[in-house]
Amino acid sequence: MSTVVLFEHPLNEKMRTWLRVEFLLNQLHETVPVVSSVSALGVFRIIADLLDIFERGDMRTELLKELERQQQKLRAWLDVPGVDEQTVSSLRDRLKQQSSELNAVPRMGQQLREDRLVALVRQRLSIPGGCCSFDLPSLHIWLHQQQSMRDTQVNGWLESLNALRNSLTMILDLVRQSGVFRHQTSLNGFYQDNAEGSDLLRLQLTLEDALYPQVSGHKSRYAIRFLPLDSERGEVPARLDFELACC
Repeated sequence: MSTVVLFEHPLNEKMRTWLRVEFLLNQLHETVPVVSSVSALGVFRIIADLLDIFERGDMRTELLKELERQQQKLRAWLDVPGVDEQTVSSLRDRLKQQSSELNAVPRMGQQLREDRLVALVRQRLSIPGGCCSFDLPSLHIWLHQQQSMRDTQVNGWLESLNALRNSLTMILDLVRQSGVFRHQTSLNGFYQDNAEGSDLLRLQLTLEDALYPQVSGHKSRYAIRFLPLDSERGEVPARLDFELACC
């Protein structure tokens, strides 16, 4: 049984940011509960990365625009003969609900910025070993509190990101479902094509291929070069079959 490996590559800056935030949010939920200094620092590093991204642009506005764009696409689907109107209407209602929840958030990550412990740890993360007990005695004693107390505080941090996570998950699901995987063949490890109007490339290889894709592209055109996992002894076949979806 072949193991299929999925690669995704963004074709614009908006999608690049969204995939990074999705990656960090998934990591955050996988790191809890905080049971040691290792898992605690993992949570604080992820939160710091998220706050850095939030401060570089207005992510909430971009997500709200995309939620509206998806609603417009669904309105157009209602005019298509034979479409399941109940399913489309239900999806539109969910998009409207996500827009309302996201709109109610005052500023992305504001609760995390205002948390004293998050702020203290964030300041020390760039210093090697800077979160040691003598550098951050407040973190040291926090780690010795009852598990239930830490869980309550960490869960509060996660809940403050729920509107973002739910909206982003729904948008990325719709984007991913908009593209169908098609069989493609590369010649001498190279493949290129047009990607007009697409936001995301999704590519499937088998683990047995022992290859990975190096993608360069933007909103109108992209190129894929396949490279061997073993850079010294690996080989790239003259013809390589793979599955590709433009979303």
